[in-house]
Amino acid sequence: MSKVAHLCCFVRLEGVLFRFCKLSFMDFKQRSALSPRGIMFCRNYRRKKWIAMSGCAIIRPPRDGGIRYRGLTQEQIRSVQILPVDYEIEYICRGSRIIVGPKVRKCLPNGTWTDINQLSRCLLVCPRSWMSLENGRAILQPSGQPVEGTVLHYSCHAGFLLEGFNISHCTKLGKWDSPKPLCVWKKKLYIGALFPMSGGWPGGQACLPAAQMALDLVNNRSDILPDYELELIHYDSMCDPGEATKLLYDLLYTEPIKIVLMPGCSSVSTLVAEAARMWNLIVFSYGSSSPALSNRQRFPTFFRTHPSATLHNPTRVRLFQKWGWTKIATIQQTTEVFTSTLDDLEERVKEAGIEISVRQSFLTDPAVAVKNLKRQDARIIVGLFYETEARKVFCEVFKEKLFGKKYVWFLIGWYADNWFKIKDPAINCTVENMTEAVEGHVTTEIVMLNPETVRGASNLTSQEFLVQLMSRLGGKNPEETGGFQEAPLAYDAMWALALALNKTVAPLRAKGWALEGFNYNNKEITAEIYRALNTSSFEGVSGHVVFDAQGSRMAWTLIEQLQGGSYKKIGYYDSTKGNLSWYGNDKWIGLGPPADQTKVIKEFRYLSQKLFVSVSVFAGLGILLGIVCLSFNIYNSSVRYIQNSQPYLNNMTAVGCVLALAAVFPLGIDGLHVHRSQFPVVCQFRLWLLGLGFSLAYGSMFTKIWWVHTVFTKKDEKKEKRKHLEPWKLYATVAVLLAIDVLSLLIWQIMDPLHITVEKFTKEAPKEDLDVLIQPLLEHCSSEKMNTWLGVVYGYKGLLLLLGIFLAYETKSISTEKINDHRAVGMAIYNVAVLCMITAPVTMILSSQQDASFAFASLAIIFSVYITLVVLFVPKIRRLITRGEWQSEQQDTLKTGSSTNNNDEEKSRQLERENRELQKIIQEAPLSLLIAKRNYKFIYLKNRTVITALKEERVTELRNQLAERQALRSRRRTSVQNQNQNHSVPSSHAEPPSYSPATDKQSLPPSFSNSSNLYQGEGKLSRNNCHNSRLPLLYK
Repeated sequence: MSKVAHLCCFVRLEGVLFRFCKLSFMDFKQRSALSPRGIMFCRNYRRKKWIAMSGCAIIRPPRDGGIRYRGLTQEQIRSVQILPVDYEIEYICRGSRIIVGPKVRKCLPNGTWTDINQLSRCLLVCPRSWMSLENGRAILQPSGQPVEGTVLHYSCHAGFLLEGFNISHCTKLGKWDSPKPLCVWKKKLYIGALFPMSGGWPGGQACLPAAQMALDLVNNRSDILPDYELELIHYDSMCDPGEATKLLYDLLYTEPIKIVLMPGCSSVSTLVAEAARMWNLIVFSYGSSSPALSNRQRFPTFFRTHPSATLHNPTRVRLFQKWGWTKIATIQQTTEVFTSTLDDLEERVKEAGIEISVRQSFLTDPAVAVKNLKRQDARIIVGLFYETEARKVFCEVFKEKLFGKKYVWFLIGWYADNWFKIKDPAINCTVENMTEAVEGHVTTEIVMLNPETVRGASNLTSQEFLVQLMSRLGGKNPEETGGFQEAPLAYDAMWALALALNKTVAPLRAKGWALEGFNYNNKEITAEIYRALNTSSFEGVSGHVVFDAQGSRMAWTLIEQLQGGSYKKIGYYDSTKGNLSWYGNDKWIGLGPPADQTKVIKEFRYLSQKLFVSVSVFAGLGILLGIVCLSFNIYNSSVRYIQNSQPYLNNMTAVGCVLALAAVFPLGIDGLHVHRSQFPVVCQFRLWLLGLGFSLAYGSMFTKIWWVHTVFTKKDEKKEKRKHLEPWKLYATVAVLLAIDVLSLLIWQIMDPLHITVEKFTKEAPKEDLDVLIQPLLEHCSSEKMNTWLGVVYGYKGLLLLLGIFLAYETKSISTEKINDHRAVGMAIYNVAVLCMITAPVTMILSSQQDASFAFASLAIIFSVYITLVVLFVPKIRRLITRGEWQSEQQDTLKTGSSTNNNDEEKSRQLERENRELQKIIQEAPLSLLIAKRNYKFIYLKNRTVITALKEERVTELRNQLAERQALRSRRRTSVQNQNQNHSVPSSHAEPPSYSPATDKQSLPPSFSNSSNLYQGEGKLSRNNCHNSRLPLLYK
């Protein structure tokens, strides 16, 4: 709808006074009340026409204020609703209020006022004296007039402390809501620092600006040490302990008192930290990595933001485990820092089950050390040396070809990125040689700049810190600025110190102490600072700052690998949490990470099966021979000749030989035939079969020869007492020897049982693959104290063998019917002793050669057994077969009337031959008949005497058997008497045929004068002891 109103207006437009106006509002309700737009119609009296004009509606004045209309009275103002274009109005305020916002507005052609969106208010003004602060500054926000809603922010200049509120608000009453603050002087705390601006490590070039930057931020923080100001007093130590000693003296003995010392360089820090304990000073280092500084007993007040060099070691161990390496090698430059680092690495890898197989060191020339690494087949090598020595090492590495797909080197990460390309006159390798040698090596480096975008205690990210640091350095090249990498550590060291001091304020105040009251005798303040530092934990530009029990920084480790001549990040390791962040972009020259050692193929050495089968055949035949001999001996045990050889002892010998031969089979059994778990059983069979077999076989022979020696080497009166052999004593002797062996073997196996051991031999390289070695292995039966037990057994057996040889030698000329085979026994003892004494040491020497050792031992057993069986049993078998002496003792007695041993019959036959020869001589020489008869008489008598002596032992036995045989002899008496008549001989004083006593002393030739001495040795025996019934058997 439209509404038309006729109003009168007195408006002068373009020099013409308009009186009557007509205003038409169109769509008024749809327009904004703050920007009404209308059309004004005025009548021109001259022209008598209505003219349409544009204008602005009158607006309301601000609160506590009004509007000044130019050229209009109050009455006109009340009647006018529309003001023309370009008309200006002015706001005015009551009293002391001032206008805030647009003070003048102008009507625009579009019917709106200028700045119509900005409010104009009349507000009271707060005192302006609050807007200035002595030794400080006040900032008004928003800027402009101090009116209602504005805020003043106060701060003090460096070295001053703000007392009061740092913020004040202006209220609607025109007053500030807080009193005006004051800036007063701060209490200063002094830090004595040694920054190496020159020398071996000029780290102060970047670390000093970083520390000063942190100090400025700390001093400007009102929440950190608000009552104190930290001030740095620093000198250039040149990284020289001698120069540092002089500067330390100046710091300690010149005012003001320093509350903390901050050295750099490990050598300087060692000196300062060791001396600071005498002055109760905390030492906080930003650039010391020596592991020796982690010794709390030696350096009780030392802390550092630079991690210890040993922090690389957990990362290295973690990588070893990741790639499955259990064997590493090391090479180090002989300096304290690397030696202590390597000692720590050795402890850590030992805990992880990793072996350091090779450990090499050098002072200036690494050539020999690198050659030793190559010779000992080192694959995973940790190198600890400075950059200059690194170039020497890798030049030798190139010469020795100790690089490539089979090798991995671990180096320190703080070398320059192009360290291997720098020309060094100390080496004779080209850049290409060095680049080829170092390709693929891995470095570990302490993370000194937080890789994450995190704002820490200083409210700066790591990148923002670098920007500000570069600004302070004045655009210097970071690579040419010493200590640029360690600058974040110096920055965080200052923040760690400030936060720790801030943490001590309240506890010290509760005890009535204050930081400004520190002196070199005050242990309480030092102890409080120590506790605060020990519990520090905050985010810095270098990462999370926290200290271990030794005061060393715990930090992340960056892992890089040289790929194509440049270093690539392949992961991070957080040693505090054991967390490995792996990128998976590691590259290797081969198919993957190399093996930590040459691949070793285990190959057991087994006994030659041809040799085993051959020896087993001989052993089996020997066992068969032993069984045959044993059967023969048992079957013919009633034969007199067999009885006189002590058949039960011979049976023991045969059984012992069979057991000894049976031991050959387990001697040849190895891992090829039985499982490893069953091998100790085989070892037991070897020991027991061979031990018991030797005891039975040799013990029975030793008993025989011992008895013969005991009887026939004693005096005559004792000999007569012991001629009666008691068999049970022989058996008891064998039983004692066997019991000693059984007891010793039982003690051995109970205290130290046999088990399997594996002998390793020198690795062998096959021709087809140089990266594979064959590890020959050989299984042995052994025990923990094998040499001791063998010494006991060999000593005991050796004494028995030596004693057996001695007894056999002593009894070689003795003949006895009780044991008629003792000479054969002596021969067997000789052979067994010699073979055993040769075999025992030789087998010990040849123990690593399974074929030779088995052949020597088994053949010695076989030969000993064969010789023993042949010597003892074959003559008996031959005698019984060839002479037909198969009758029993009674049958043999009925047939011959007596039983004589082989030796006696041989002597009888010899004497008969001599008698026949003498008779022939007498017949051929009649002129010397008398002499021959005389000699014949003498010889005949002497022969009878000898025969009587030879039969003496048998006569005694026969007499003991006469009673038993009386019945048999009575039935045979007639035949025996006839036989005696046909073969009668003269009595003991009779003379042989054709013998004339009258001529025995007259015609005796000289040649026969001493013939009576032929048997003088046997003349002691009396022929009267010989039974007359035995004599016809001598001369049939």
